[in-house]
Amino acid sequence: MPAETHMGSGEPLGPDEVFALVRTQLSEILEIDEGAIGLDSAFATDLEADSLAVMELVEALEDELGERTVGFTVDDDDLVELQTVRDTVEYVLARMGASGGDA
Repeated sequence: MPAETHMGSGEPLGPDEVFALVRTQLSEILEIDEGAIGLDSAFATDLEADSLAVMELVEALEDELGERTVGFTVDDDDLVELQTVRDTVEYVLARMGASGGDA
């Protein structure tokens, strides 16, 4: 029932909305309470998320954000940089800002 993930198509997402989306997806993937996921939570140490869980998160974000931002993807080479929830939120915001014509 993630109502906060159903915003109008084409609306730019801010950091709070991206964080809410990441937290909702992570809580479903890891089967933990959203309240246990903070902005500075590290995937491996704080949330005990393995690389498969991070891949599931990325796929869920691509599905969700692909509906709002045409062509939103996470580069496989960038996955190693996503160590915390904050890293992921900042990465998503940067990619969404760049998905308009970077080469």
